[in-house]
Amino acid sequence: MRKFFWWCAGADDTILEKCSKSEHVKYAGIGATVFFTGLLAGISGAYALYTVFDTVGLAILFGLLWGAVIFNLDRFIVSTLRKEGKFWKELLQVTPRILLALVLAVVISKPLELKIFDKEIQAILKEKQAELAIQHKALVGKQFAEVDSVKSEIAAIRQEVEAKVQERNKLYELVAAEADGTGGTGKVGKGPIYEEKKRQYDKVDEELKLLQASAADRILVKEKRIADLMAKYDDTVAEGQESFSNYDGLMARINALDELPWLPVFFITLLFICLETAPIFTKLISNKGPYDDILKGVEHERTTQEMQRVTERQKQYDTRHAVAEAKFFARTEYEVEAKREEERIKSDAHLEVVRESAAVWKERKLNDINRSPNTAAEILNDGEENGYYKW
Repeated sequence: MRKFFWWCAGADDTILEKCSKSEHVKYAGIGATVFFTGLLAGISGAYALYTVFDTVGLAILFGLLWGAVIFNLDRFIVSTLRKEGKFWKELLQVTPRILLALVLAVVISKPLELKIFDKEIQAILKEKQAELAIQHKALVGKQFAEVDSVKSEIAAIRQEVEAKVQERNKLYELVAAEADGTGGTGKVGKGPIYEEKKRQYDKVDEELKLLQASAADRILVKEKRIADLMAKYDDTVAEGQESFSNYDGLMARINALDELPWLPVFFITLLFICLETAPIFTKLISNKGPYDDILKGVEHERTTQEMQRVTERQKQYDTRHAVAEAKFFARTEYEVEAKREEERIKSDAHLEVVRESAAVWKERKLNDINRSPNTAAEILNDGEENGYYKW
């Protein structure tokens, strides 16, 4: 377990074996901090993915992957921090890494905050769902405003029928009063006035019957239209209610978390910031120990050896390069000298050929002169005419 925590801290166990027990404890503590930070990150990532996809297997796989990523980053940050006994210089060196640790701490803490404040978040989500349902119902009501219009038309038709009924009833009262002598002419019996009022009553009664039949048909059509619209309205409202009932995703929870009092949430985030930056600050505030001295010596020795190997390889390269250049120059000089010798031989051969040709020409001309004395004059005249002597 101790060596495992050493490995988590990115320490060299062969060097630590040579150090005191205090160094063993220090690096085991740093490694344990790195390990448990990665473990918390894995739990946080798994819960976050489970909130989104509601799948246990996928959440566990993502949690393992996310925990491994955070663990590797923390291990890298701690292992690359070298102790030189200069606090402010080391703090300046690890400032970018501290900023990275702060970002990781916020990312890790957010899903766990959602779990810690789950009850409060659920209450806010229910209020939000009810508010969204009311808003959606009002919006749907505006979309189905035709229902109110159709109801108004039905009321107008019924009002028209009621007006005709009242008109008929009034005529009936006039006819009855005329018949019993309580109104109209005041004479009992069915006289001409009665007949006239009776015709008016029959006419209005017939109109009322026709209007009632027509109104019943029109009202039936409009009530069917209202029924269809209300069915669509109920379906739309039900769909909205179903979508609002699922309003509990990751983004909705984060928004609900932002509505909670900031102080408890801040303390939870601060706690995870402390956990995430603990490995860095633990190593930063620790004193320079034997491990750091030995590690610096080992790294310096390895660096020196590598520099020597690089220097030797450079010398070997320079030697091979110099030999190659010498061979090239030697070959060039040889070829130049060979070319010069070739040209010299060609020049000597050409001169010898010219001499032999001149001798042959001389002998031929002398023979011509010896055969005839006039030949010499012809030769000389020919030479003067052409400006030179031909061979």
